[in-house]
Amino acid sequence: MAEVSRIPDASSVILERLTKLHPKLIDLSLERIERLLAFLHHPERALPPTFHIAGTNGKGSVSAYLRAALEAGDYGVHSYTSPHLVRFHERIRLAGHPKSAEIGEELLSALLDECERVNGGAPITFFEITTCVAMLAYARNPADALVLEVGMGGRYDTTNVIDKPAVTIITPVDLDHQAFLGDTITLIAGEKAGILKRGVPAVIGPQTDEGRAAIEYHAQKVGAPLLIFGQDFSAYEEHGHLVYQDEHGLLDLPLPKLLGRHQIDNAGIAICALRQAKMLPLETEAIARGLREVEWPARMQRLTRGPLVERLPAHGELWLDGGHNPQAGRAVAHLMADLAQNSASPLMMIVGMKDTKDAAGFFAPFKGLAAHVETVAIPDDPACLSPGALVEAARAGGLDATPAASVDEAMSRVLARAGGTPPRILICGSLYLAGTILADNG
Repeated sequence: MAEVSRIPDASSVILERLTKLHPKLIDLSLERIERLLAFLHHPERALPPTFHIAGTNGKGSVSAYLRAALEAGDYGVHSYTSPHLVRFHERIRLAGHPKSAEIGEELLSALLDECERVNGGAPITFFEITTCVAMLAYARNPADALVLEVGMGGRYDTTNVIDKPAVTIITPVDLDHQAFLGDTITLIAGEKAGILKRGVPAVIGPQTDEGRAAIEYHAQKVGAPLLIFGQDFSAYEEHGHLVYQDEHGLLDLPLPKLLGRHQIDNAGIAICALRQAKMLPLETEAIARGLREVEWPARMQRLTRGPLVERLPAHGELWLDGGHNPQAGRAVAHLMADLAQNSASPLMMIVGMKDTKDAAGFFAPFKGLAAHVETVAIPDDPACLSPGALVEAARAGGLDATPAASVDEAMSRVLARAGGTPPRILICGSLYLAGTILADNG
């Protein structure tokens, strides 16, 4: 799916032009954005207390928990996430009461025009110039906090232009974007650790041994105090509750609304970060309410309406997830296995993935769990794996798989294979694929 698809006409023309300012979609550097921010009089220096989040998996969920809890505590919260699912406006949320909202079309168009004009045609990537747009929006609209998610990596990520965030966060690190970040966990974790700042508390989610070692090495170099999951804080499920514990004590909280064992970890990361942000004190009830009310589409989301849902037989289920690497595959497979304990519904998968992803690693956790896999191309995305290549990856992992020409065809096939048994259908493998599904079925 193209970066600028499914957006309103007024801003789409400018966004389309911005994609042509640099020959590459990704070119990790800070020089171009620092130049443009200087011309814009440094809006990045006028931001509210900021939670800066890097990592491979869980960034979006942690962002959602932070925003939900802070808003439950009556704070106004800006947030920045990527990519968008349906339209570009999702990336930039502006503080409001009781909740933030996507940036409006009129303001977005005006800021896009301003940044394009000030940039003067100089080379700059799409993500860099649109991050400048976000920085302007945040600096010019009052808020109590900003939840800022990196786009890729950390050290040279476009968002890494802020000097003194309130808290930095590194969620679990896995192999992803190897062409840009390195081909080992150690190298990738080192890039993520580039957001760490001297004297700024850094909350570190569950990591492999090599990932944690790399983060600790970089933290020592810059003088960043670490709070490490399983060492300085913990979160776990007990008797239908989420129990959080750190040096300040224990919190007995409701389970998060987002499903999956991994969401216990993500919620714990967010809670630790909130407790480190001393300038934004929160009552326990606000954290609890945030866990109960959090929303984050396409992360183990059960769809309840739309044309695809209407095709399901009685008691059939349709689930959507945008995870796209081996670690995400393991998390989703765990949840599907948990659901299977209470239901005889066969798991049918419809999968589309980008050609930069480890498809075999993603499929591996579903061996013995998925009854069948249909593979599809991501609509309007030339940089996706072909259905045939995905079939090969799935079969190499011991899964039964066939290619389909479209999601509609894949749905017809899995419904036919299920026969009279209500199936559990999981559409997954890409946030871009998830966006196309939500556009019609959200």
